[in-house]
Amino acid sequence: QVQPVESGGGLVQAGGSLRLSCEASRVSRSIFSNSAMAWYRQAPGKQREFVAQIINLARTKYADFVKGRFTISRDNAKSTVYLQMNSLKPEDTAVYYCQAVYAGVLYWGQGTQVTVSS
Repeated sequence: QVQPVESGGGLVQAGGSLRLSCEASRVSRSIFSNSAMAWYRQAPGKQREFVAQIINLARTKYADFVKGRFTISRDNAKSTVYLQMNSLKPEDTAVYYCQAVYAGVLYWGQGTQVTVSS
């Protein structure tokens, strides 16, 4: 079981920054190191959409709308993945979810709210 738990959401002014954290609890560092981690988000009335993914320490993928603003990273020693969000826009307002993929199984966190005011 790779159970993601998100934190770090909150209210921020447009142009500001937030860093989200996702800890994969109750797993060994070995299991976490072999898990692909990703961030998704879902705004009210909209479908959940892909934001960023990191499969290991180097390979990353980003949605076009966050390229140049968001950075995904991971610390395998802490079993934690991060999403550094800069230059935030009101349209970034959403619940942000952490996803883990291990041994062909998908795991989701409960989400953390990010609200960007104008």
